[in-house]
Amino acid sequence: MIAIPAWLWAAFTVAASAAQTARNAMQRDLIEKLGMAGATHVRFIFAFPFALIFLGVLWSVSDLPIPLPSEKTLLWATFAPAAQTAATAFMLAAMRGRSFVVAIAFTKTEPLIIALVSVIVLNEIPSPPVAAAILIATSGVMLMSWPKTDGDMQSGWTPALMGLGAGACFAMSATSYRVAILSLETPSFFHAATTTLALGLGIQTVAILLWLSWRDRPTLVAIAAYWRPSVLAGFMGAIASLFWFLAFAISTAAKVRTLALIEVPFAQIVSGKIKQKVSLREYAGMGLVIAGIILLLNS
Repeated sequence: MIAIPAWLWAAFTVAASAAQTARNAMQRDLIEKLGMAGATHVRFIFAFPFALIFLGVLWSVSDLPIPLPSEKTLLWATFAPAAQTAATAFMLAAMRGRSFVVAIAFTKTEPLIIALVSVIVLNEIPSPPVAAAILIATSGVMLMSWPKTDGDMQSGWTPALMGLGAGACFAMSATSYRVAILSLETPSFFHAATTTLALGLGIQTVAILLWLSWRDRPTLVAIAAYWRPSVLAGFMGAIASLFWFLAFAISTAAKVRTLALIEVPFAQIVSGKIKQKVSLREYAGMGLVIAGIILLLNS
């Protein structure tokens, strides 16, 4: 058996973050044409065919068979997108309120919650350096995301609870996908990740199409009309998800999602915000995130 390089999970995570950033930009361009819900749905609907293509290519070039999902795999692969949908609902509900920035700040607790959920579900206990890295990086990104004015904090605990709910559901989704991947009987993590990707996207696509057919046919018609610009967003979504799943297959979800926090300060730099007036707190947050990531990669 070929040894897996220790750095490979980090490379997959960085690639996933880059592809996800590109996918998000493409989805934003579709909001005017499809609305928020429609632009969100295309990432799953148009990603599913590419997931099947990935699986077909892997089957054609590999001597190993495609693993058959067990009942455990199906259970966790179904629960994962359900948790992801719940997380999105929490975030959308928060965005309707005046203090949604508070909710967004609390969603950044996802890596910390993942670490706790992984201990319970997978008995994956992080080492002290990894636990410290998760705590430091999470604190840094929350510091950067925290509202600048007291007015955003005057709506009570509702925004915070929504943010925690979103973070918890995202954490359960990531952990569930890792459980589904590990439950497949195959020596190849490529086969496990790609099979889970196709399975998860297939479940999400069927659920979305049934829901839109029943409750929102105009959005379904609009998605069909704008299928060409949606295909590229779906492709990038499939690429991003594949890299996330490959990372989950060879490392803990807590480490993967903690490293993914590096995109927060990078996104601010790329967007040009760093050219504007940046507060001392934001600089401190960036420093904590980078310090946590360095500690994580060296632990």
